[in-house]
Amino acid sequence: MTENLDSARSAAWRAYIEASQRLYTQLEEDLRADSDLSFADYHVLVLLSEVPGQRLRMGELAGRLVFSPSRLTYQISSMQRRGLVSRESCPDDRRGSEAVLTAAGLLALTEAAPHHLASVRTHLMDDLDDAEVACLTRVFDRLGARLRASRATSTTHATN
Repeated sequence: MTENLDSARSAAWRAYIEASQRLYTQLEEDLRADSDLSFADYHVLVLLSEVPGQRLRMGELAGRLVFSPSRLTYQISSMQRRGLVSRESCPDDRRGSEAVLTAAGLLALTEAAPHHLASVRTHLMDDLDDAEVACLTRVFDRLGARLRASRATSTTHATN
């Protein structure tokens, strides 16, 4: 049987869950109000804008977004209908496909970014001092690395 969390860890867990859900909801609402983009749309556009050629293989994009392949297909199809991205065959491997940032997608990102940054600052960053920012970075970098490694290990075991 799993041991219960002590009161301090239970309080931290509840505070994290409730605040992170409220923050995500607020950022999503602000994005939609300012740009008609969802949080997922914005994240796809950011990731594509940051890579050479502004294109990523679908599998790599799914991994970076922590999306299942079917969820990514749905997301990219929705964005494709709006002209934000295109889906093209990989130049190196015709069996694979890539999501490609379009000019309209880059423009949407460029227009949304200042409003989104203001929302992130208002609802999170401006409330933190430098030590808190450093602490959050350490915690979530460590947690992210552990979760990526755990997922990679479980995926490797599942395919063997």
